[in-house]
Parts: sequence; structure tokens; C-alpha cells
Amino acid sequence: MNRDIALDGVTLHTRIDGPEGAPWMILSNSLGADLTMWDEQIPFLTEKFRVLRYDTRGHGKSSVPEGPYSLDQLTGDVLSMMDNLGIGTAHFMGLSMGGMTGLGLGLRAPERFVQIICADGRADAPEGFRTMWDTRIAAVEAGGLEAILDGTMGSWFTPDWAEANPARAQEVSTMILANDPAGYIGCCRALQGLDYLRSLGDMTVPVLYVGGDQDKGAAPEVMQAMADATPGGVYVQVADAAHVANVNRPDAFNAAIAEVLGL
Repeated sequence: MNRDIALDGVTLHTRIDGPEGAPWMILSNSLGADLTMWDEQIPFLTEKFRVLRYDTRGHGKSSVPEGPYSLDQLTGDVLSMMDNLGIGTAHFMGLSMGGMTGLGLGLRAPERFVQIICADGRADAPEGFRTMWDTRIAAVEAGGLEAILDGTMGSWFTPDWAEANPARAQEVSTMILANDPAGYIGCCRALQGLDYLRSLGDMTVPVLYVGGDQDKGAAPEVMQAMADATPGGVYVQVADAAHVANVNRPDAFNAAIAEVLGL
């Protein structure tokens, strides 16, 4: 079931799958993606959950408010969406930007979340990370999303993946290019303000960190340090996967999250 939800200043495109009355699971997309990035997880997750996917503001079929955006806005969008749908508490899983959103939600509104899965994300924005986004933004401003397509695909997936999965690779490329450059840039600015690492010791929601063993955007040592800083935090690697591990190696990704979800 698809539904557009009008909130304060933004309209979010959402999709709900799974049995009515089941516990809620909210899925949050990475930068440059939309809710279809979770297609390989839906049959698996709907065995137990009522799954709510949404396009982050500025992405997919959601609206593109004037930027720049902030992580406070991204987390606020989720809480407002939950209120609109009458969702009291939920499990939350996000990847990259979506995982960062999840950490922010766990710190901002822990009473609303049963557990958080942060996939292929990081919790801070060191100088090199911030300047990388300036370079990325300049490329998009000059040449649109086509200018960063090859680099994005190269970081998201292991070298063998596109050749082995040509149809899905084409779908992913089309998904990236369908985004509005202004929305993409607005979210890049939000990521430059990432500053959750110093607060992870205050996290009271159970957090599973999961990521590809070949991820360079959220490297294994970065994610392990996040897990170490989080009370009860656990980090699980997905073998032979890069940054978008859930698409790169869906079976291995699903296996990595199965135990914590009781699946």
C-alpha cells in the first residue's frame, strides 16, 4: 500500500507491507536511494513485521523542500510520520544516511523504538568526511547526478556485483538518477553536521551495527568503534559486501540481522 503523508513542510512518500497488527518495522534509505532499495528484505521482514518504508525528504517521490536539511529535520520527519500513522513504537533499520537517522532517533526519542539497526553508517563527520561532501556537491551542481553515478555505484557494490546482476544494477542506476539534485545536495549538507559519536554512550535503545566488510564509506573499524561506544552495541560484518550491503549481498545481510529480529 502506497501513501503520501503531508507533514509540516514536507510530504513523504511511503509504502506499507506485511500483516496488520504485527509489530512495526521502519526502513530508511541511504543518500541517493529510495524505498525500493529494501526490496530484497521485504519478503523476509514481512514474516514478522508490518513494514513501513519511506523516501527521505528530497528523495524518490517525497517532496523536495528548500535546503539545506539537517539531521534534526530527518529525525523529526520520522517521528511526525509515526504520529500521523498512529505508530507508538517501532523497530527501525536504516542504511548509511538512514542508519545515521536511526542513531539520531535513538538518542532523541528512545521511548519510541524497540531496537535500531544501523547498517553501513557512521556517527561523526571528521574533516575529511565533511570536505568530501563539498567535492560531491560541487560535482552535482556542475553536472547533475550523472556526474557522481559511476563513483556511487563503485562505492556501493563490490566489483563483481554489477556484472553478475545486470538487471538490478540498471534498476539501481535509474533509482539514483531519478532523484532531484537539490534534494540530494540538501541531504549532503545534513550529513556534514553528523555529530552522534560523542553521545553514543547515552544510548538506551539496543543497537545492532551491520556493514559490509569491504565498505569504505563506513569502514569496519569505524563501525566497530561505534558499537564499542554504545552500551550493549554489537557489530556484525557482511562478507563480500561494500557500502550498500543489503543489495550487494541480500542473503548474507538478511542472515546478519535475523537473530536480533527473531527471524
